[in-house]
Amino acid sequence: MKDKKEIPFNKPYLTGKEVHYLYDSVSSGKLSGNGKYTKKCQNFLVNSYGFGKCLLTTSCTDALEMAALLIDIQPGDEVIMPSYTFVSTANAFILRGAKIVFADSRKDHPGMDEASIEKLITAKTKAIVPVHYAGVACDMDVIMDLADQYNLFVIEDAAQAIDNYYIDRTGNKRALGSIGHLAAFSFHETKNIISGEGGMLAINDAQFQERAEIIWEKGTNRSSFFRGEVDKYGWVDIGSSFLPSELISSFLWAQLENLKEIQQRRTEIWNLYFQGLETWAHDNNIGLPVIPSYSTNNAHMFYLVFENIEQRDSVIKKLKKNNILAVFHYLSLHKSEFYKDKHDGRELIESDSFSDCLVRLPMFFELEDSQIERIIKVIKSSI
Repeated sequence: MKDKKEIPFNKPYLTGKEVHYLYDSVSSGKLSGNGKYTKKCQNFLVNSYGFGKCLLTTSCTDALEMAALLIDIQPGDEVIMPSYTFVSTANAFILRGAKIVFADSRKDHPGMDEASIEKLITAKTKAIVPVHYAGVACDMDVIMDLADQYNLFVIEDAAQAIDNYYIDRTGNKRALGSIGHLAAFSFHETKNIISGEGGMLAINDAQFQERAEIIWEKGTNRSSFFRGEVDKYGWVDIGSSFLPSELISSFLWAQLENLKEIQQRRTEIWNLYFQGLETWAHDNNIGLPVIPSYSTNNAHMFYLVFENIEQRDSVIKKLKKNNILAVFHYLSLHKSEFYKDKHDGRELIESDSFSDCLVRLPMFFELEDSQIERIIKVIKSSI
């Protein structure tokens, strides 16, 4: 008899302390941003991952928009990024007038093909935006070498990459988001560590740290005033209200306190999927997630890559029939309704292939071993 209990694609995990810290924020009388919990989260992230400076934001989108402001994107500037990514990666720079130059994905992984970047660089190129898809590192040695050679900025879209690391060519392990000049993270409810909506900008180049705080505070030097560095504050630059309320930060703090436990369970789930599907996938020419030798694995997602769109849709349909919700992911941005007429006409074959063939499986902290077994059984029966 078919199991009727639905397995959702995602279920936000609560550690149990979120409500306590929310109550503490409310009772303190300090609800607006940059209070106790904002500072606790920022200090934790800097000390844990070696970022130059951290500023919490209301979303990863806001963090990317701050990055575009900080590197002074002007109309006509070109920014290289993968086509296989979320629209926010591109929007942040389009809002400043940039032209987006899309790179294809790798053959073995949805992340951008690092070998394709150099031929896309022109005299108008200002930045490269690598997206660490599924939390898996791009080859940052290659990207940073290009940035140095052509005097470009690197902004890591690390929305999915909290608590993951890049192993550089000398063997050093560096947190993703600590390598580029700037990096943006997401704490959306679908991520490993969550605050409902929320994000963070990591500022690793010291030249941007002071201005980042001003942009974050609506273009004012308000933070300097409260530290006693100036005797009054005022409007000194462009900016917006990017900082989150203490309610968001207090929720996030409960998550960060339990980061190790959350990551351990997600890794167990990822490994159960891999072990349960490895032989079947090999026998049926189905792609499994690839973790390059230069990346660790933060178990953000588990996906399968099918041979064609018909096979993919058939498996999603079979899972749904068994009350299991799996989803395909991004549609190539270069073919989007908004940007297709602005794209330069290059075919991005691998990006389109992942758009057609990739399926994300349920992945959340409270996913039970028996549910994983059930998901695997249905998938295996689909082909």
